[in-house]
Amino acid sequence: MGQGSSAKNFSPAELEFFWKISESVVSGRYLNEILQLIVMMTAEVMHSKICSILLLDAKGQELTIAATQSRSEAYVKKPNIKVGESVSGKVIQQRKPWIVPDVTQEKQYRFPDVARKEKVVSLLSVPMLVKNQAIGVINVYTQEPYVFGESEIKLLQSVANQAAVAIENTKLQEEAIAARNSVETGKIVNKAKAALIRRMGLSEDAAHQYLMRSSRANRKPLREVAEAVLLTFSAADGFDSKSGPKKT
Repeated sequence: MGQGSSAKNFSPAELEFFWKISESVVSGRYLNEILQLIVMMTAEVMHSKICSILLLDAKGQELTIAATQSRSEAYVKKPNIKVGESVSGKVIQQRKPWIVPDVTQEKQYRFPDVARKEKVVSLLSVPMLVKNQAIGVINVYTQEPYVFGESEIKLLQSVANQAAVAIENTKLQEEAIAARNSVETGKIVNKAKAALIRRMGLSEDAAHQYLMRSSRANRKPLREVAEAVLLTFSAADGFDSKSGPKKT
């Protein structure tokens, strides 16, 4: 791994590297695929033995491996890391990069045996930040003792920022889809309640309870139950949902 010069003067290879990452972030690929591309390209550019992205869980208590280019079963199957009990956890808490000259000698490093087996020594860990909140880390390991330069720290931090953008974009898209599905579900449920009120003489509250009981009893989503109710009444009235009233 080369020291590099100034972080302001990227080499052609580094510029192409950033371009490829940016392209993957806006490509519309699935998040898992984007993160996997990021760790593979980062490992190649930084000549690291292992590169991995660890993400914080919903409770903010553990970090789990979300992507790595390592094929080591021992590394991939490591237990989740508790925040506050590990190097990566400290990076999350402090929101600052941390360099470990030798992970096998660092008390905060949780898996020295795995490090010895994989023959990795030095570690650079940087936080992935969204609005100044740490959501994960990117780690790169070297096979030999190594002193990471300032330009390399900034390089990896830039990669972490790109990965954080990809994750945040995915989260926003999922929230938008969930909101849209919620609105659509509400409309269908209301139509089903109206049908139950009209056809069975139920009150609005009784119609709602009917749908809820059916959902629990059949272990099906409320929307699916509501759609079944509408389909049942449509069929009973002699309607086909695609072709309109059936001719007799």
